[in-house]
Amino acid sequence: MRRTFIELVHIAAGIVTTAVFASGAVWALPHAADTIWAVAYGVIVVVVLMGIRPLRLAWRADHDDRPADG
Repeated sequence: MRRTFIELVHIAAGIVTTAVFASGAVWALPHAADTIWAVAYGVIVVVVLMGIRPLRLAWRADHDDRPADG
């Protein structure tokens, strides 16, 4: 489960980083808040979609490491 956890942390880090950058951009340009958050939500969707394949591979690798008897 270690690989899967690492991939989940990477996805979470991408989401948090996007939110932090968007918050900073909204602070700098408050009149463009709607547009900034719309783009940020789009980026979050892309981050999650890009993380699906590595997450599935990590899940498979974690479960292939199990002993044959159990």
